[in-house]
Formats: sequence, structure tokens, C-alpha cells
Amino acid sequence: MDQPLDLDLATFPAATRADWLKLVEGVLKGGAYDKRMLTRAADGYTLDALPERRREAAPLAGRPAGAPWRIVARIDHDDPAAANAQLLEDLNGGADGATLVFASAPSAGGFGLPNRFEELVTVLDGVMPDLVTLRVEAGAYQARDIALAIARLYEKRDPATLDIRFGLDPIGDFAALGAAPIEWDALSARLGQTVSTLRGRGLTAPMVRADGRLHHAAGATDAQELAAVLATAMAYLRALEAAGLSLEDAAAAIEVTLTADVDQFGTQAKPRAFRQLWAAALDACGIEAAPVAIHMETAWRSLTRHDAHVNLLRGTVAAFAVGVGGADSLTVLPFTQALGLPDGFARRLARNTQVILIEESNVHRVADPGAGAGAIEERTEKLAATAWELFRQIEREGGMVESLTSGAWQGRIAAARAARTKDIATRRLPITGTSEFPLLGETVPTVLAPARRANATPPAEGALLGEPLTGHRLTEPYERLREAAAATTPRPVVFLANLGTPADFTARSGFARAAFEAGGIMAPANDGFTDMTALAEAFRTSGARIACLCSSDDLYAASATDAASGLKAAGAAALYLAGRPGEHEEAWRAAGIDVYLSAGGDLLALLQDAHRRLGITATREGTQ
Repeated sequence: MDQPLDLDLATFPAATRADWLKLVEGVLKGGAYDKRMLTRAADGYTLDALPERRREAAPLAGRPAGAPWRIVARIDHDDPAAANAQLLEDLNGGADGATLVFASAPSAGGFGLPNRFEELVTVLDGVMPDLVTLRVEAGAYQARDIALAIARLYEKRDPATLDIRFGLDPIGDFAALGAAPIEWDALSARLGQTVSTLRGRGLTAPMVRADGRLHHAAGATDAQELAAVLATAMAYLRALEAAGLSLEDAAAAIEVTLTADVDQFGTQAKPRAFRQLWAAALDACGIEAAPVAIHMETAWRSLTRHDAHVNLLRGTVAAFAVGVGGADSLTVLPFTQALGLPDGFARRLARNTQVILIEESNVHRVADPGAGAGAIEERTEKLAATAWELFRQIEREGGMVESLTSGAWQGRIAAARAARTKDIATRRLPITGTSEFPLLGETVPTVLAPARRANATPPAEGALLGEPLTGHRLTEPYERLREAAAATTPRPVVFLANLGTPADFTARSGFARAAFEAGGIMAPANDGFTDMTALAEAFRTSGARIACLCSSDDLYAASATDAASGLKAAGAAALYLAGRPGEHEEAWRAAGIDVYLSAGGDLLALLQDAHRRLGITATREGTQ
């Protein structure tokens, strides 16, 4: 029998940060640490890849220790009976609650529950409200009526047992429209009256919601989203105090909704950072900080219509980050949400993503597992500090309503969106399945109904709130190109003019193929050419109208001019080269090479130009 080793661990010297950095220097081989190991976040702060451990950091109070987050399903079917069947299936399949998305809500996206009382009764038939959380998304014009209708539906229940989040969010709702029917002072008074009425019926769950999803979908950075949520929450805090609630009661009546995106550490830091912001804001108000209820939902803007199964990975990363970040509840959008109304299979996967993380992976067992980790603590602190400064800027402008009315807030979001759009176009921010590794022969998942335009809501008349905050998905520009190419007969093709052996052209041929297929242009592979006459003949018989030279720098120097001349003579309407021209640019352009395809270039602009050269007609402006 093996004997255990008798080791004195004290004899092993403790590793210091200097020891780690010395090893890093060896890996970098003389490269500068600040250029290789520091990254710049979209909000402007830098992040160290190897920050020091925070040994004294305490866990941030979130859910009770060891308690799982609540799994909340999205219910948005426009048929009441079908919505009820989905709701019961979700609750029986592991969900702890549901978000009732009505057709009048900005988040409905063309679907949504009807708001008539008798149909609401049908939707909630068989639901035991004292056992689940019900969240409501109703929209500006219907929020009060729907809240009172639900309260009426359950008036015979013990209100102390009900966890109904009515989601009153007039600032967010009207920001989505760009206008409000009355001035904010009157709106805030109406909000206070509604809350007082609901509280008078004994309901105690948070009733007012500061929602970050609208800002995130419009293009906000993480810090901008947190700042907008905090500024909105402060506006509601003042409104409820003016209605007669104490500051403590007003704070308890407010919950927040944040977005869970594909950046794991960023999403993990987001609820942690907001808890710090909320504590600081309440401290500034002179009241003792109490934990705020944080619900999160996976990011709409990160969903893709093409190669939609990758959305399953996006949802899993986001759900894990939410679980370890300490949010109270989470909605994972079904992976087909961008394609239309999800079916039962997609909904089940959205639930089970969380069920597995909780029941099998036990992600929830450790309270705030990121506490003390250098990367998480640094991200949390810098995110909170940046959001706090943005919040203070909003407050100096008069608050969230004034910042929206002046257009200042929309301008900041637009700048962030423009920077991100540039990164997506150049693939500095690659999107799997869309701008990287596109799959033209994908299997398209089924949905109950195809995607629709957002519900037509009559514009509000009265006080303007500036330009509406309009949501978008990151992949829409690529999707429009792919859909236009797919609608073209015959399907557009680029001929890959591979020069030499596979060892010479494979890397650049693969790069070029992925680039063109990101725009829906097929790029069939071939075994390569060493004979320029054979190359030209192969192009001529391929049926392609454009070609792309792919090979090594050495073979380009030897053969690119002859190959280009032959392909142009064979009828190439446009000729690309995968790589940079360097000193050969003048000669190669004279030989007929029109465009250079290289890493860091604007791929969207290149593909749009290729579509123009091929005569592909653009599709309508993206599907919601």
C-alpha cells in the first residue's frame, strides 16, 4: 500500500507577483507588458490581464448565500391559450417565474400578450401566484391598467404571499417612443399614485423598474447602462418620496433589470458594480443601504439570425456569469428569438441552460465566488467608478429625463455604438457564425412564427424626450448582405485563385473564404494552380464574376502579375488579393488587381462594394 508523502508545505517558498511577472516576461520574449497584457475597455479604462489578488476583499451582498437565482421564462405569445400552455410548461419544467410581455411593451418585438382582462385570465389560468415570481412588461400606455387588472385578478389572495413585479417604468417606456403625453412632473405624480394604490392593496414586492436593456440594445456600453439605470432609479426615488413614501420604502419599491452579454467577466462584474453604486447613492440620500433586486436578461443585441445555434453558447456564457455575479433572477432568451417566436424546443433549452448550471454544476453554492479575484475586483471597481461619473454627469444635466430631452444621452450612446460598429466592420470585434466562421449551408431552426416588425405604437403627443432609443442587433449589417445574396439567382460566387500548393495558399484561402461568405458570397475550395493558363480557364468555366488571389508573399511576387492579367482577360469583373500589396501595389494594380483583403480592413465596406460590383440588390433594413 502506498504511503502518503510526508511534506512540510512551509518549506515551499510563496510565489510573489514578481515571480509571475518574470515568467510573463519570458513568454513575451521582450514584448512590452503594457502593450501585450493591458486591454482597453469600451468605457475607456484599462484592464490588466494579471492583476494582484485582493486578499482582503469581502463578498458583495447579493442573493442569500447558497441560494440559486430564479429562472424566469419570457411569455410573449399573442394567443392567450398558447401563452398559457407555454407558461405552465415553463413552470413545470423548472422555471421559478415568468415575465409577461404584453404587445404594448417596447420589448415585445412584434408579438406579445393581449391586454384585455378576460384574456389575461386565460393566460394565468392554473398558475399558483404564491409559488412563483411574475414580472410584467406592459409599456407606457398600458402599465397602470394592466397592473391594476393583475391586482384585481388576485385580490382574494393573501398579498403578502405574492411576488408580482409590475415593472412601472415610464421613463424607459417613453424613451423608446421619443416623447411622453405629459410633462415629467405629472408623470411622476401618476407613478406615485399608482404605487400608493397597489401598496394600499397590501402588495409589497418592488413595483417600479429601472431597465437597462433599452439602453444596451441602443448601443450603450456597460458603464453607460449602469449609469442610466441608476439615474432612472434616482428619478423614481424622488417621485415616490414626493408621493408620500419614506425614502426607505421608496428604495424598497424599486428593482432594476440589467443586460447579460457575452463578455463573461464584464457580465459578472455588472451586478456587483451596481450593488456598489446603489449603496453609494442611498448613502448620499442619507439612508441605510439595502440590497436591490437585480433581474438580468441575455442580450438582444448579441443574438444572431444566421448560425443561430451559436446563440446557445452565448446564452450559456451569460447565464454562468449572471449566476456567479450574484443577480437575483435571470431570463435567457431562446436561441431563436431573433428569428421569430420561439417554439417549445428553444424555450426548453433556455430553461435547461440554467437548470444545469444550478442543479448539476452548483454554480450558486458559493456566495460571490469572484470576491478577491484580481480580475473581477478590478473590473468591478473600474466599471462602478466610470458609471458613477457618468451618473453624476446626468445629474448635472438635470437628471435622466432632462438628459434624454436635450439629446445629450442619445449622443453618448450613439458615439459608443459607432465605435462598436467600426470594430465589428473591421472584425476587431469578431462575431462567430457571422463575421467569423460563417456557415452558408446552415440548418435553420424552426419557430412558431417568423420575426415581425416591432409593434406599431402611436407616437406620444406632448413633451418631447428627444430621439427615441432604438434597439439593434450587432450582426444586422452582415445579415442584410447575406440575405440579399441568398435572394439572388444564381447565388453569387467568388473564384478562389489559389496559387501553388496547399502549403502556399491554405491560410489565405481560408481567410478569404470566411470573409466573402460573411457577405453571403459562396467561395468553393480548389486544389490550387501552378499553370496560369489553367487558372484562367478554370475561372472562365466556374461561372464566377469575381476572383480572389490567395497564396504566399513569395508566390505573389513571382506570379501575381501574370495571374491577375490572365484572370482579367478571362472576364473577371473584379479582382481581389488576400494580403497587402507592399511595394508591388503599382504593378499589381496595373495588372488588374482592384481590392486588397487583409486583417484589420473594413470588411463590411469591402463586401458592400463586392455586392455593388455583382449587382446584388440590398434587402430592406433589417428585421427587428
